[in-house]
Amino acid sequence: MTEVLHPATALSDPEITDVTKALNYGTWRKQKSWKPLYIVDAEGCYFTDAAGKRYLDFSAQLMCVNLGHKNPAVIRAIADQAESLAYVAPGYTTRARAELSQLLLEVLPEGLTKFFFTTSGTEANEAAFKIARMYTGKSKIIARYRSYHGSTSGSIAATGDPRRWASEPSSKGPGVIFGPEVNCYKCPIHHTYPGCNIACADYLEHMIVNESDVAAVIVEPVVGTNGVLVPPPEYLPRLREICTRHNVLLIADEVMAGWGRTGEWFAVDNWNVKPDILVTAKGITSAYVPLGLCATTGAIAEFFEDHYFAHGHTYEAHPLTLAPAVATIHEMQRLNLIDRAKEMGAYLGEKLKALQPKHPSVGDVRGLGLFWALDLVKNRTTKQPFNNMRDKVDGTALVVDKVAADMMARGVSMQAWISHLVAAPPLIITREEIDVAVEALDQALAIADTAVTA
Repeated sequence: MTEVLHPATALSDPEITDVTKALNYGTWRKQKSWKPLYIVDAEGCYFTDAAGKRYLDFSAQLMCVNLGHKNPAVIRAIADQAESLAYVAPGYTTRARAELSQLLLEVLPEGLTKFFFTTSGTEANEAAFKIARMYTGKSKIIARYRSYHGSTSGSIAATGDPRRWASEPSSKGPGVIFGPEVNCYKCPIHHTYPGCNIACADYLEHMIVNESDVAAVIVEPVVGTNGVLVPPPEYLPRLREICTRHNVLLIADEVMAGWGRTGEWFAVDNWNVKPDILVTAKGITSAYVPLGLCATTGAIAEFFEDHYFAHGHTYEAHPLTLAPAVATIHEMQRLNLIDRAKEMGAYLGEKLKALQPKHPSVGDVRGLGLFWALDLVKNRTTKQPFNNMRDKVDGTALVVDKVAADMMARGVSMQAWISHLVAAPPLIITREEIDVAVEALDQALAIADTAVTA
């Protein structure tokens, strides 16, 4: 049994890791192998461990520290708000709440004019589902298999990837059904773009027509951890038209893809698509404090003028979360990070695509803005990945994790998920820093190359 130190005991650096492992759960993993790295500092595009080693943060932690670490304006906003008003119940209002609400009208897609503030993307999706069901009077939500929408009961039920499996069958409560994602590299319904005429969108229409009681379709406009799947230009406009024609709400989950990540304020802006509900979190405060947002159209808002809005929680519109969001948006505007994400994203894309002919393990390179993924495959011809969803759940050693571990040893942190690596650095990253990260990736890919079968 692990000895638990008294809270007043000064902990050595190794003890901090030991106590954390003993008393905390490591998420989405078997616990036996978890040994969390003790981080003591972070600034700009780097974070530092207790031994003094610096790491280039090539995935912005969990694709969320868009401004980089230690932005002075955001830190100051947190401190100022804590000094003036640390908390008030959500039935009241604050200056931060009003200022953020007005500011959101400037940056969100046109038509999204009513807001519910949460403390995570998971909770924002829960709000979206409840609002959609209350507004439409219908119950079913259509989601896609390559998706992640959160870990609470409603959001995990709408998650397509294996993080849902452990919650079944209870997570499959009434009302969530799954359709195919858009994935032109490896189409789930075995079509080939552009000759397919966007069959994956038509498949969702087939589901709407043949299912009763569909309230909404939820999509990540650019899929996040499940592979940075960028749809062809026709996909989202087609899906928007389908939903409108069948009186079904379109929910855009922009928890990861929003806030400049794709080179626009929000990913839907790349195709001029206006959802009925937009959900976001992460980059809204550059992850300095937990904040999520569920934004709806005026038509939905009007419904609740005379109908009961049956949702809320203690930390809704928490002032300590709202003030740094105002500062984050102003900093993004001051630093012109939307245009910068386009410029640096184009450079990053070129560098990553240049790796593909050098490494037989790289099956596909895809992305938009500063949001990119590399699919690692055992066989380029068959597109067979090294590992699959079952391997992840079973705790099998994954090739992508070995590549990511080698990069860490080289001083670069990059997120890995089952069969691909995600490059999503802070939007302030420089060309020189991109060069350093891609060089480390270039070296680490040798691990995957040795496992290629053809």
